[in-house]
Amino acid sequence: MTDRIEAVVFDVGRVLVQWEMRALFVKLIDDAEALEFFLINVLPESWHFQHDAGRPIAEMVAERKAEFPEHAHLIEAYAQRFLETIPGPVAGTHELVQRLDETGISLFAITNFGADFWALFRPTAPVLDRFRDIVVSGQEKLVKPDPAIYRLAAERFGYSPRAMLFIDDNRDNVAAARLEGWRAHHFTDASALEAELTALGLLA
Repeated sequence: MTDRIEAVVFDVGRVLVQWEMRALFVKLIDDAEALEFFLINVLPESWHFQHDAGRPIAEMVAERKAEFPEHAHLIEAYAQRFLETIPGPVAGTHELVQRLDETGISLFAITNFGADFWALFRPTAPVLDRFRDIVVSGQEKLVKPDPAIYRLAAERFGYSPRAMLFIDDNRDNVAAARLEGWRAHHFTDASALEAELTALGLLA
């Protein structure tokens, strides 16, 4: 492709910020075996993803507490202390966002993130102030890698897919974006991303 890239589109979780359910529950469950059981069987990531898709967290918590009443206090803690599952930024990526922003290129994001948790998280992330628009799965009730979320994003952002570089840590999300005509980078770490941004002429 020779089309000029006019916008860079980031994922949020595990690209801009760390996300790990274990980071919260390691504080609440002392026994290692019990912790593993809880994360595999009671609140696995697959359960959390329902919130990304648009289910209210209160509804999900009530349902899960009925299924696992002996863990009710821990399930409630997830809703109350979600921000503790985000222990900090992903090393190096905020600096890349700043450098890109200073070049004047348009910055956007597409994130799988529940609407309730997004309302808690967004005020804690000033790096996102540099983004012109963010498509949030829980608000749209569309989740990556559904092709519809990429089409919605392209319409909202106002650029053709071939004029945007999409960055995501999930291979399926990257593959889906490419099928929709986007250029895409599978994120592993900031140094590899910096190398690609430089090769594409987006960073000096």
